Amino acid sequence: MNALNHYGPLAGRILIALIFVFAGFGKITGFEGTVGYIASKGLPLPQLAAAGAIIIELGCGTMLVLGLKTRWAAAAMLIFTGLAALFFHNFWAVSPDQAQNQMIHFMKNIAIMGGLLFVVINGGGPLSLDRANKK
Repeated sequence: MNALNHYGPLAGRILIALIFVFAGFGKITGFEGTVGYIASKGLPLPQLAAAGAIIIELGCGTMLVLGLKTRWAAAAMLIFTGLAALFFHNFWAVSPDQAQNQMIHFMKNIAIMGGLLFVVINGGGPLSLDRANKK
């Protein structure tokens, strides 16, 4: 097995997970602001939604890095990212001066979803706890 096949999936998992892990920590340190932002979008139970976002971002992000229940973690993150794109980056429903910025964030989420879908389909790769548990 060449180095790219051996180390590439681990590097990819880490690169995808970084944005989630950092965002999760940011939500913890700025919890009230996160709750306020969620509430400003008209979503119900903003405290619960903020806590759920932290669990997905930190919990599943860490699982993705470790390659633990990788497909399940990536699937949860895929759904979460799709919902975040729809509710928080709805470029079609904002003023023209905000539309381009929100479209960029929306498309970023779509791209991340593509990476997560790849992980759902292919698993964590050779350097994952999933693979280690199968030996």
